[in-house]
Amino acid sequence: MLAAFCLRLAAGLVAALALLPASIIPPRFFRVQYLTALALLTINFFFRPQMHAMQMAVLGAAALACFLGAIVWHTDEAIGGVWLNRLTWILFVVAIAQGTSTFSPADEAWPILDHLTSAALLGAALSSMLMGHSYLIAPAMSMSPLLRLLAMFAAALALRIGVACFGLQGWWANHSPAPQNETMLWLGARWLLGLVAPIVLGWMAWETARIRSTQSATGILYVVSILCFLGELLSLLLVSTTGYLL
Repeated sequence: MLAAFCLRLAAGLVAALALLPASIIPPRFFRVQYLTALALLTINFFFRPQMHAMQMAVLGAAALACFLGAIVWHTDEAIGGVWLNRLTWILFVVAIAQGTSTFSPADEAWPILDHLTSAALLGAALSSMLMGHSYLIAPAMSMSPLLRLLAMFAAALALRIGVACFGLQGWWANHSPAPQNETMLWLGARWLLGLVAPIVLGWMAWETARIRSTQSATGILYVVSILCFLGELLSLLLVSTTGYLL
């Protein structure tokens, strides 16, 4: 479960870079994203239950791409940085597709879509929070990067809710959940913390970003990131216990 979470978060961080205009963002932001993704991939290597040769090759290539990205974005020119962003994201998509059978025992929904929407949600939430911090060292920077990431977060959250609803419908049709059932307790926490609360807080972050209150938006996004982390970990727990993408 931890391996799947780390892979999703790393993929989401790299995916968020594709939305950002590199010309107005300090290279440091891209470098930190790549280094964070590289650290998450390292954790994935240690905790992943099984890996065949092709999976190791793809994950190794993704780790190498993250390492190269950290080097490329160490310079102001960042030659080839945009193309490296795209290549790294492709490698992560392949790695996620290869790991679907390992991390998604559910067969009642779309496991790959589950991984991708989760990765987008986690990456957008954490990247938005980190971007909010960037305004502390670059207060005159355009609000466009932060608003783009918040738009990505909203789209990913909508898709995530759609996937969860699909899985919930399948699970509900084949079970008679009792109020005292442990699964119902985890399911309620997953929906409240991971899906409902981020809707409200995401809207609050959007409104504060629009009036350029970046410190307030960053504080809200701290909470959003934590809630999304908890929600996606609970989702992985529910998948492993129920076989449905809840």
